Amino acid sequence: MTTTGEEHTAAGTGPWWWVRWRSAVLDAGLALASAAECGGEGVRFAHDAGLPVPIGVVFGVIAGSVLLVRRKWPIAVVLVSIAITPAQMGFLMGLVGLYTLAASELPRRITAALAAMSFAGMLIVTFVRTHQGVMSGDVTMGDWFVPFASITTAIGMTAPPVLLGLYMGARRRLMESLRERADSLERELQLLAERAEERAEWARNEERTRIAREMHDVVAHRVSLMVVHAAALQAIARKDPEKAVKNAALVGDMGRQALTELREMLGVLRSGNGADGRVSAASSSAALSSTSSSSSSSSSSSSGSAVAAVPLAAVGVAAAVAASRAADGAGVGGVSGAGAGGVVEGPCLAELDELVGQSAAAGMVVALSVEGDVRAYAREVEQTAYRVVQEALTNVHKHAAGAKTYVRLAHRRSEIAMQVENECPPEVGAGSSVRLPSGGNGLLGMKERVAALGGVFVSGPTDAGGFRVSAVIPA
Repeated sequence: MTTTGEEHTAAGTGPWWWVRWRSAVLDAGLALASAAECGGEGVRFAHDAGLPVPIGVVFGVIAGSVLLVRRKWPIAVVLVSIAITPAQMGFLMGLVGLYTLAASELPRRITAALAAMSFAGMLIVTFVRTHQGVMSGDVTMGDWFVPFASITTAIGMTAPPVLLGLYMGARRRLMESLRERADSLERELQLLAERAEERAEWARNEERTRIAREMHDVVAHRVSLMVVHAAALQAIARKDPEKAVKNAALVGDMGRQALTELREMLGVLRSGNGADGRVSAASSSAALSSTSSSSSSSSSSSSGSAVAAVPLAAVGVAAAVAASRAADGAGVGGVSGAGAGGVVEGPCLAELDELVGQSAAAGMVVALSVEGDVRAYAREVEQTAYRVVQEALTNVHKHAAGAKTYVRLAHRRSEIAMQVENECPPEVGAGSSVRLPSGGNGLLGMKERVAALGGVFVSGPTDAGGFRVSAVIPA
């Protein structure tokens, strides 16, 4: 089946082969007009052929009604119009049939052949009829009139419908092509929008993961040391007040360091998240300030230092709340804020001595060794190396309290390597009553940090019963 006119994008709602009822009504009207024309012309045909008039009228009505199937079988309509051309009927059917044929999707050679046949038939019939009129005296023109009238009539009955049909068919195909292109572009835009949403969601998840790692590194290590010192304060508060005051001062210093790092990270979130970030940062800073004040005041009295471990728990709670709010509210803004130059200035390798010294002050037997020529690295490389050592020492505090620990740092030509290894922890005794909680995310966070820079991270127990953490980061 061929189609003409504008394309109907909706599902067919018309009867039989028509897409729309409007098309069916139009074809029925054209078929009725064609049947009336051919029926009227059948009267003259019956007189000329010597047939009864009813037979000529019925023949004309049947032939003209063929126009009803012009959309389904345009070739048949054109052939019928050519066949009844000698009877001088079917002019409307010929015009509409040629138009429908030219506008259809049939090969152009078929259209050209049928148009040529229609032209030849009209030319011959017109030439014969005009010549008969001249010979009978009905037409008083010169001899030039017969070929002129024949050619003019044949061209007028053939060329206009064919050209109009070709134009409408090309226009319809162009509209279909543009519509398909628009649909394709719309699908591509939808796909791009979905991919953009996926990338935004991935960026939000990455930012949440990064914030969680930073919070974990800061809170876990600092607070672990603070809890260890607080437990020591409880044990020596009455026996050695001077040492208790010294340990309380260390707790205060660590609390202030944790507070400073948290404020730096929350400052980025506050600048990127507006009111939500300000609320999170303000509430967390207030909680941390009160905690730091409590820790500092514990250094002034030995009796007050014994309960310093209670407000220390507020640090973890406040940090967790701030991290949760910041991660939920960060979204794309958090990513853009960090990417636009708002990255928190983290620690560097020059602070490893201080980090190891803090663990040693908390009672850990730890040794630091550095190999190779010390040099500066990219900020993210130094920060990642520092965080790996920091988290490894935190794990020793949590899971191997009292174990001797070795921290090795190697500066190589194109990479930097670090290793933190602890020996088998001693038997649990009276001095090892402090049990620190563990979330199980420390090793995962270290591996994610190192992998993000294209490095290699390995961790696991040693044959001697200890534990080893190793990482190599390209420089």
